[in-house]
Formats: sequence, C-alpha cells, structure tokens
Amino acid sequence: MSDAPILGIVIPCYNESEVLPMTIHALQERLTEWISTGQLSGQSFIFFIDDGSQDDTWQQIEQIHQRDDRFQGIKLAHNVGHQHALHAGLMEAYETADCLVSVDADLQDDLGIIETFLKRFQDGADIVYGVRTDRTSDSWFKRTSAQWFYRLEKMLGVETVYNHADYRLMSRRAVAALANYPERNLYLRGLVPTLGFRTKEVPYARTERPAGESKYPLQKMLALAWDGVTSFSVRPIKLLFFLSLFMVLVSGGFVGYTLYRFAEGETMSGWASLMLSIWFIGGLQLFGIGLIGEYVGKIFSEVKRRPSYTIEETLK
Repeated sequence: MSDAPILGIVIPCYNESEVLPMTIHALQERLTEWISTGQLSGQSFIFFIDDGSQDDTWQQIEQIHQRDDRFQGIKLAHNVGHQHALHAGLMEAYETADCLVSVDADLQDDLGIIETFLKRFQDGADIVYGVRTDRTSDSWFKRTSAQWFYRLEKMLGVETVYNHADYRLMSRRAVAALANYPERNLYLRGLVPTLGFRTKEVPYARTERPAGESKYPLQKMLALAWDGVTSFSVRPIKLLFFLSLFMVLVSGGFVGYTLYRFAEGETMSGWASLMLSIWFIGGLQLFGIGLIGEYVGKIFSEVKRRPSYTIEETLK
C-alpha cells in the first residue's frame, strides 16, 4: 500500500432527495482537499447505494457521476433495508480500495474525523469505530432507549461497541473477511466486532440532520434492536428456560399448599388467584412459543440462501 491510500466512502441512501445535494457538496469538497494535500490517492471515490428510493435520489447520483466520475454507485432493484444496503455497498466497492468508510447520507456524522480514521488506519488498525460522545441532537427518548439497548446487548452477550452505529473505517482485508459471512439476518454493528482484527475508536459529536426526515423511526429502531439480540445471542431462550424452571418450582409450592389445605378440610380456592395463575402461565407459554418461533424463522430465512440484494443499475 502506498502512503496515500485509496479510500472509498460508502453511503446507503433511501429517499434522501432533500439532503443529498448538501451531502454531495460536502463530500466533494472534502475529497478534493484530501487528494490535493496528499492524504488520499487520486483514485479515491464516493460510492452511493440507492436502496430502492421512490424520489429522485438516483437521478441526483447519476447527475453528479456525469460531472465527477469519482462519484459512483449502484441502484438496488428494491428496498432491502439499511443494513443490507450498506453490506451491498461494502461488497461491491472493497476490491478497488485500500479501505472503506461507511457513513449515512444525513450529514449528522462529522466528516472531518475521517482524517483521524485514516491516521489510525495507517498506524495499523484494520477497523476504526466512530463513537458518539454527544447525542444532544437526538430526542430524550431516542438517546435514553439507545443507551439502555447497548447495555441490554452487553448483558445478553452481544459483542458491540458502545455508542457506535455504522460510522466506521474498514480495511480491504477486513471487508474481505466480512464477505465470508453469508448471513441473511444482518446486524453489522454486532458482526464487525467478531472479525477479530486490530481496532481503534475515535470519539465525535453527532449533529442535527440539516434536511429531510430520519429514515429510522421507532418501528425500525425496535426491529433493528430485536434483530441484533436474536441474531447474536441465544440468552433470551436460556433466560426463558430458567424462568420456566422457576415457575415449575413455584407450581410445586402451590401443589404442596393445596394438599395441605385439602388435608385441613379447607378446599375452597379463590377465584382471583386461579384466574391470575391461568393468565400468567398462559402468557408465559405464549411468549416462549413466540420467542422460539422467532429463532426458527431466522433459521428458515438463512437456509433458503436467497441473495440479500439485486443490483438494477451500476455507475462505476
């Protein structure tokens, strides 16, 4: 590798028409500066992934590509979700770059720390994580729920980096190693730390979105969190087993209590306690069946081995 590495900046996009002009302008300025100062090779590029957008996101990408061929990209045939779109970009771009930086299109992540990413990379790190130190731009609910989720993941044995989303640098060999993981239930925040290469962390402050709306509403955040837990940990099933074991012991206690009352001639049982027991045990059973079904469903989607994305158009 030369002193000036070839960098690819990978950006998944879904209906980013409002913010994309600002994103393109900021990236163009940064890339030109880094190349002119010798920090990057002139072969460095920006790689967009249009995740089945319904607006003119892809048209804007085509227009900037015609003016500046450092801007490249792929258009997916349909919406596959942020994690799969990001994975598609990494897989399609890593062979022509020494390292890749993944970042969202909303400009909330500080592009300036890419310089620090590159320094850590040139010092020998294969993976550099951007870690959020200031989340005041997020709502109280989003900030609090995210922090609790990171703690929950750690408690359940999921290997993640606290306050890290998907803003990271990966070397070519790290992405090549990631390509050997043919998983369909993708949770890159948990998958990348399992690669085992040398890593570094870079703190930064997250800012407010300058235009457009967030593409991660509460429903998608909860779905991503659930995928993160069920794709990387079987502890929920283990916890369910121990809870069931505890309920067996409690039930045994009730059996003893009932026999004692029967021997004393006091066999009248309370309606309220009976109803509460039935509803509690029934709810616990249904929860257990649903949890096991979630894991079986993930096995079902994995064994079918269907491709996780289909490319409709390519700009390279």
